[in-house]
Amino acid sequence: MQVSYYPGCALHGTAQDFDLSLRSICQTLGIELVELPDWNCCGASSAHALSDALSILLPARNLAIAEQSASRELLVPCAACYNRLKVAHRRYGEEAAFKEEVPYNGTVVIKHVNEFFAQHEVLSRIKARLKKTVQELNVVPYYGCLTVRHPKVINNPRPEDPREMDVILEAVGARLMPWSYKTECCGGSLMMARTDIVRKLTGDLFAAALDAGADAIVTDCPLCQGNLDMRQHEVAQAGGVSFYLPVFYITEIIGIAIGAPGAETWWKKHLVDPRTLLKEKNLWHR
Repeated sequence: MQVSYYPGCALHGTAQDFDLSLRSICQTLGIELVELPDWNCCGASSAHALSDALSILLPARNLAIAEQSASRELLVPCAACYNRLKVAHRRYGEEAAFKEEVPYNGTVVIKHVNEFFAQHEVLSRIKARLKKTVQELNVVPYYGCLTVRHPKVINNPRPEDPREMDVILEAVGARLMPWSYKTECCGGSLMMARTDIVRKLTGDLFAAALDAGADAIVTDCPLCQGNLDMRQHEVAQAGGVSFYLPVFYITEIIGIAIGAPGAETWWKKHLVDPRTLLKEKNLWHR
């Protein structure tokens, strides 16, 4: 099985653990990731504030490259990149003038990690290669806001209660704890500018996860993971409390379950080290 791969800037920078775990599990599952040649930044962080045309043409260039690839199914792990590519794909279908700048015919199928791994064929590969049960791990799935909004762009059938990550976690045996914060924003885009807002939003998420009885948060977004991972000590200190709540990528949980190699490298990149929890649940022995 072969799929085109657009890592985006984050997975080559602050979210290398996401990239490493994704590559490892795909190799274990017999899935060949073909990284797009000469890909460029999708402009998610600032292009839309500078120029509407630029915010469409930057991601469209990557879609045009993917359109020339052997596989027109494009795996996009970063939630911000995924959102911008989906917006560009839709705008190209509505405004033909963009094609004069960057030719793209709209034939690429854009898939986020949850959509990709929840597919029947891929999920079957995961189930066939399970080596460890993670049934003692109590988790809350956190999708964040960018993989489900705007509903008319993303076309998720359940934008307020997505299920794709739930399906994956259930398949590997994790215990899902009920909570109502699946798609709440963590304030990632305000991480530097308005730390007061971010502290409130992340604090609410941590409180809800702990109230649900979670051992960990599992996410599919590098902005969310980085924000929650970074803010945990700050939020606890501000609230005069102490808690320990590792924040995993969904790919890391799959990796644990199927015994994908390289996990030690992933954990070293976490600010809240998950190995204490994994050892407690008999999922890590080093």
